Amino acid sequence: MRYLGHNKKPIVDRVKPRSDSEKIDGMTVLPVKREIAHEVISISYGFLTPLEGFMNHDEVAGVTSDMELPDGTLWSIPIVFDMSAEEIEQRNLSEGDSVLMSYQGAPMATFDIDEIYRYDNAEMAEKTYGTKDPKHPGVRRTLAYADRFVSGKVTLINEPIFNEPFARYWRTPRQHLDAFAQKHWTSVVAHQTRNVPHTGHEALMKQAWFAANEDKPVDEIQTGILVNAIIGEKRIGDYIDESILLSQDMLREAGYFRDNIHMVTFTLWDMRYAGPREALLHAILRTNLGCTHHMFGRDHAGVGNFYKPYDAQSLLKQYREKLLIKPVFLKENWYCPECGEVTNAALCNHDRASQNFSGTLLRSILDDGVQPTRKVMRPEVFRSVMESSEKYGMGSSFVTEKYLKGRQPIFTLQKMEVLKA
Repeated sequence: MRYLGHNKKPIVDRVKPRSDSEKIDGMTVLPVKREIAHEVISISYGFLTPLEGFMNHDEVAGVTSDMELPDGTLWSIPIVFDMSAEEIEQRNLSEGDSVLMSYQGAPMATFDIDEIYRYDNAEMAEKTYGTKDPKHPGVRRTLAYADRFVSGKVTLINEPIFNEPFARYWRTPRQHLDAFAQKHWTSVVAHQTRNVPHTGHEALMKQAWFAANEDKPVDEIQTGILVNAIIGEKRIGDYIDESILLSQDMLREAGYFRDNIHMVTFTLWDMRYAGPREALLHAILRTNLGCTHHMFGRDHAGVGNFYKPYDAQSLLKQYREKLLIKPVFLKENWYCPECGEVTNAALCNHDRASQNFSGTLLRSILDDGVQPTRKVMRPEVFRSVMESSEKYGMGSSFVTEKYLKGRQPIFTLQKMEVLKA
């Protein structure tokens, strides 16, 4: 059972590396953008089990309308490959073709096309995100899709070589399971993040760890915390990827978590900011990594005011019976000076107006290089963020145009002989 993924389906494994000398003769070469390359990797290694490729028309229709694949498997967000009709015609693509996907000039994967179809982008956006407003980044992304979609299975033939510091945090789903077994973890609590940690995040992880052990005798506790960071599309003002990983791991290195209960990894995924629906997808994703519990707090995967604070928790409650992972629902934390500790509304009745862990305030403090009080951010975490900003962020802890243009790549692909597109 350790190697079963979402909905008790085997973990997908569509990785078949080819040697340098092996030519890929006669195949049409199809260059892909970064977003598609990330999803090819995630599909092929099984992060998105049971998907084996990009969705066809019926799969998209079922997911957007009913959050189900045709076989009844719970799934909440369309995973699609869009192309323009002109490009399809230019490359002479047809249903039944097998083509070679390339990324940054190197071969990456084979793609067996089974359907080329139309879909109403506006309908897909509204049903997935619950709004038509183009200010929503997921809606904006969907409305920008081309006028055709291409579905079919993908097979990774050229495995990514991750650069530091990403390499030390990269694990496939099967490698997650192996690592959990080596640590003797019988239960694992997943923490979803795209931020550097403040003490409120730390408290949430510890609260979730206790919740996962609610019915276990002390001498039988073998529970770990998996901090699985989302690494993907970056917006100006986001934390840089390197800082997220290194500062999250610093909580363990500095001793705020024991070595045997804390681990940091990442998943290649572009956040859709789909709120409740993305929370469901995160539950599915972490099930595929072997996690048994998943913490969900306030505004999980939301953006702006498009969703109510605890909408994600409400949707997860509705689908609890179809999940193979146990949601751990948590309240928003803040530091209360009267209590002298990190607490939340379920426990503390003091005025919290000026005590929130304000993301905007914290970002402005970090951008000025000012160390927050240790009651808000551990000093070791602050130093890690500052070191990362100098080493990787070109002097900033946050994504800038300069960072986007000059950052080191997350991974590279080995150059193999590729026919011209």
